[in-house]
This record gives sequence, structure tokens and C-alpha cells, in this order.
Amino acid sequence: MFRAVPIALLALLLGCSSGPGRAPTTGEAYVGPATLKLRQELGPRAAETATLKHGDRVEIIQRRRRFVKVRTVAGAEGWTDLGQLLTPAQMNEMNRLARRAAELPSQGAATVLGALNVHTDPHRQAPSFYRIREGELVDVIDHRVAARTPYETQDLAPPPSQPPRKSGRSRDDELRLPQPPPPRPPKNWLPMSGWTPNPEPPTEQPAAKPVPLDDWNLVRLPDGRVGWALAAMLRMNIPDEVAQYSEGRRITSYFSLGEVDDNGQIKRHWLWTTSSKANEPYDFDSFRYFRWSLRSHRYETAYIERHLKGYYPVTLHPVQVGAGRRPRTMSGFSLTVEEADGTRYRRTYVYESYVVRLVSKTRLAEPGSSERTGWTTR
Repeated sequence: MFRAVPIALLALLLGCSSGPGRAPTTGEAYVGPATLKLRQELGPRAAETATLKHGDRVEIIQRRRRFVKVRTVAGAEGWTDLGQLLTPAQMNEMNRLARRAAELPSQGAATVLGALNVHTDPHRQAPSFYRIREGELVDVIDHRVAARTPYETQDLAPPPSQPPRKSGRSRDDELRLPQPPPPRPPKNWLPMSGWTPNPEPPTEQPAAKPVPLDDWNLVRLPDGRVGWALAAMLRMNIPDEVAQYSEGRRITSYFSLGEVDDNGQIKRHWLWTTSSKANEPYDFDSFRYFRWSLRSHRYETAYIERHLKGYYPVTLHPVQVGAGRRPRTMSGFSLTVEEADGTRYRRTYVYESYVVRLVSKTRLAEPGSSERTGWTTR
């Protein structure tokens, strides 16, 4: 009997030192921005409990308005803004996007003059998980125009429950006597009053303000991830001696088509696409082929087409031309153009020296497709 007392006492002490249990999980999410600091309480001056990175998984355990308390894999708990988190579906979509983008051709390398944020969605308020530094190169692979509307966050956790309302009648309800309804006015009350309504002239409704639009580029980062960056802040990394011929148009893609040696200086031939207007659903409205002239020692336009509705991707590839027993393989490129009736065609050109020639035009299977993206619908 005396031996059982110490055992029972030890069990009681262990039970008292176990502490409260873990809060139940109401959902899961992933960190959206590059870094995210968790706070012990709500407020910017609250102590930090953990610093997380983009893609880290967290469990949601509590919610207050637009803030949620989360628990990390290591067990740290803290508060953050709901808009800084991604749903599992959003994180899966980003990973799928990166896998799909790895197979797509680059439309040219771009850099920035100052730091530029890369977002999870084509929206200024979407979480930013990377910042392009000045001089850093990223691959441009897609383009989209998005309306500058309020950013809608995905619902990651159920809203906080409201306290139950008390049932039953209050004492005031019991003391309040029922009142009879007020009497209705007579049917001829308007003639009796002697008042004659004057018709007011119709007022014109003010025209609705147009929703601002933004041009976005889907960029592939050096580590293979992809995200959206403002196209106006990106600068294609084509030499200035060529870019000076853009005539104020935005260069949307560029490609090297070979090189020549001009008295010890290596000069490249270039193909580029440009856009003269912002916020257009197509990717370019003109393309041009430049060659370096060994005679005049400057760039000259060998071929140009304007007033187009062109779409990515622009691809370089060999083209077999000629029929019969002696076909010939030439250097070529292809791009997608939408014609006046809305039908899109994949055009293929060959080039040699100063000669550029259209050799084939293939209608795309579905109207509005451009054979380039598995995720973009325009």
C-alpha cells in the first residue's frame, strides 16, 4: 500500500507538467511572399515568433477578421495577414506552371533598371515571392493584360464564429403593448392637397470610369520558378545599337540570327517583335529582321511587317523547302498572327542574307489559341 502512494504522486506531477494541448487545425496554407514574419500577437510591434520563406507549409489554427494564426512545421505559432498566404490549389498551380514553363521557349532575356517584384498572379497586390535585381536576367515567356481591380484573396479558413444570440423574450418585450397599425390615407388625398407634381428633367448618368489595365510578363527565374512582373518595368537585353531603332515601341521579343566578323568586331543579325500600344491583348504588332552590313558598317532592315496581331511563341528552327528529289534545308522562324476574320495562323518564314520569304501558313486547330500556353486563355 505504501508503494502505491509514490507511484500515484508521480503520475499526478507528470500530468500537471504536460501543459495545454495543441490547438486544432482548421486548414492549411503556403507562404506567398519571399519572406514572412509571424507575430506573437496582432500588431506591428508584437514580438516575432518565426520567419518563413516562400512555399513553406503552415497550419491555420485561428482567425480574426482578415488575420490568421498559423503553426509552422517546427511548431512555432504566430499571426499573419490572410492575403500573404496561398491555398494548396494555388501552390500546386504555381508548381505546375513552373513545370510547363520549363518546356516553353524563351522570347528573350530581360533585365531591370531598378529592383522589380515578381508576383504569384498578374496583380499588383498579389504576394511577391522574388525581387529581380538590377542587371539580373530573366526569361520572358508569356504576356497578359489584367485589370487593376481589388485583389481577391482565397478563403483559407472559416470566418470566426459569432456568439449565439440569447433566445426568449426580454422583459422590455413583455412590457411593450401591441400597437394598432396607422390608418391609411384616402384614395383622393393628392387632389385634396392641391399639390401638382412638376416632372423633373431626366438627369444623365455619369459615364463609368474605365478600369485601369496593366501589361504583365510571365518570367522564368534563374532557379526555374516562374511569376508575373510588370512588363513596363522590364527591358529586353538587346544591344543599344539595335534597340535605338525601336522608334519608341516596346520590344516584346528578340532573337539572334547569326553573326559576322567586321574587321575583328563580332556583329549579330537580329529578329525582334515590337508593340506600339500598351494594354493590347496581342503580344506584338510588328516584327523586323536586322542585318549588319559589312559595306556600310551599320544595321539595316532586311524585312519588316507592320499592323499585325501577333502572339507568342516566336521560334527559330530549320525549314525544309522545295519538292522532289532535292529538298533544301534553310534557316527559318515561325510566329502566330491573327487575321481580319479572327482566325489565327502559324506562319513560317525562311531567311538567307537579305531575303526573307513566307513558305507556309497553317491554321490553328482552335480559334483564339496560339500553340504556346497550357494556362493562358485570351
